[in-house]
Amino acid sequence: MTLSAIDEAICTRRSMRAFTPKPVARADLEHILQVASRAPSGTNCQPWKVYVLQGDTRKALVEKACAAHDALRADPTLAEQYQEEWDYYPQKWVSPYIDRRRENGWGLYGLLGIGKADREQMHVQHQRNFRFFDAPVGLMFTVDRVMGHGSLVDYGGFMQSIMLSARGLGLHTCPQAAWNGFSSIVMPLIGAGPQEMLVCGMALGYADDSALVNTFDTPRVPVKDFSHWLD
Repeated sequence: MTLSAIDEAICTRRSMRAFTPKPVARADLEHILQVASRAPSGTNCQPWKVYVLQGDTRKALVEKACAAHDALRADPTLAEQYQEEWDYYPQKWVSPYIDRRRENGWGLYGLLGIGKADREQMHVQHQRNFRFFDAPVGLMFTVDRVMGHGSLVDYGGFMQSIMLSARGLGLHTCPQAAWNGFSSIVMPLIGAGPQEMLVCGMALGYADDSALVNTFDTPRVPVKDFSHWLD
């Protein structure tokens, strides 16, 4: 079966964790956001707000977040200062989700030669999140606190549309919930108001095809295992 252009974009989208410094044209970024704005939302409320970080602003955020990440490692009690405002992950993991999470984590670290006891390299690799994996563009997504949980559903479609439009231009992305714990750093720096809540971040740019980490491809559950057909 021949894949359509849309199918091709979906199937080639992966979370890239290494990017080249090649800049992304503003016209391309505006095109991607314009296309993504056609994503559906309940009663067309369009709850998304996007902050596009490049240049000095991106650099300042990277420096502040990496410093906080290092400080947390040195003093874990600082974690109280860096709490996520909403639960992206469950408070208690159960099977099969914990199994898939572990498979993903150890598959990635195993590819990079990072063992379970290598805390230093784990820390370094995790900090790559806060460097946007060297992507020249960082995106931060916020939502008005007045909105309900349905807006997070809407946000999923909006972000997927960004990632697929980016693929159409030869770009790659990596959606990042890792930023959520550092919302107290992110929000003032990007100029977000008190009525806004950080949803997540995203790295965007041209993937480094020579990077080993970008060969990592996550498995998917077969359709027969998650679908229920009712006649």
